[in-house]
Amino acid sequence: MPKNKDKEDKTKRIACLGGGNAMPKTVIAGLKKKDIKLSVICAMLDSGGSTGRLREDYNIISPGDIKRAFIALANTSPVIKNLFDYRFQTGELEGHSFANLFIAALELSSNDYERTLKELNKLLNVRHQVLPATLTKSHLYAELENGKIVKGETNIDVPKHDDSLKIKKVYLKPEAKAYPESVKALTKADLIVLGPGDLYSSLAQILLTKGIARAMRESDAKVVYICNLMRKRGETNRFNVQDFVGVIEKYLEGEVDHVIFNTQKPSKKRIKEHKARHPELLSLVQYKEELLKKDKYIGKKIIKNKGPIVHDPHKLANTILKILNNNEN
Repeated sequence: MPKNKDKEDKTKRIACLGGGNAMPKTVIAGLKKKDIKLSVICAMLDSGGSTGRLREDYNIISPGDIKRAFIALANTSPVIKNLFDYRFQTGELEGHSFANLFIAALELSSNDYERTLKELNKLLNVRHQVLPATLTKSHLYAELENGKIVKGETNIDVPKHDDSLKIKKVYLKPEAKAYPESVKALTKADLIVLGPGDLYSSLAQILLTKGIARAMRESDAKVVYICNLMRKRGETNRFNVQDFVGVIEKYLEGEVDHVIFNTQKPSKKRIKEHKARHPELLSLVQYKEELLKKDKYIGKKIIKNKGPIVHDPHKLANTILKILNNNEN
């Protein structure tokens, strides 16, 4: 599909898709100050915690993941940024995020989600584009290998069932339709970056949104998948890099062009400390040495040099920009 791009604007465009904290704190953090235009397309079916309570009480669109993208891209005072990050600790509002409450109030008072997005852009002085994958009030379902059905993103993310059971497939109900501006952003992109993030509860739900996967397949842009660093209990228990890619390509209904994965091996002490803070994580994602010989797979040391086992935003940004520039040559 030919891109309908403004011929006068030569700035490269990267469309990023994801949810949770992983993408905002790594991909967006590394790319937001580069000489590019970002379109961040967010998962919208969060059903747990503060977001889940607001969805249930007010029948609104999930604010949880899009809030994180706005905060990551904010160009405002530390006071405003800290305010949006604030979470109430006691009383009737205990557990609620101020940003979630603010977005919910904007949506309810205006009854216009596009206006809500515009007001957030103005308030937080966001220079890039933050978009919902969908505005459909849908739910994510998972079918386990024993046939059991699990309803809701939060129950897949934090399983209450036997977490040793594999997920056979996930699906949306009712069908979710892609937000038109998100489809347009994918069509105009020079590069599309998917992940990192929870394989089923964040990334698969975006690809299941009607119109998203098709736009990715038909775009002239190369599609880059960033593989997770660690396996997650209940979702990717024994997965290696190729297993992650297999699931992504299943829901994309096509192949990704490049896969960025980690080859760095942090100390056992660091891994132990990180797992103590995140008991849902199991072990580092393994890879087969043969992948390093394939152009599709880009193995790099992309973990921060100390502290938590997370992607280093600058290393990740450099790798992404190298792919972007190579594709232009």
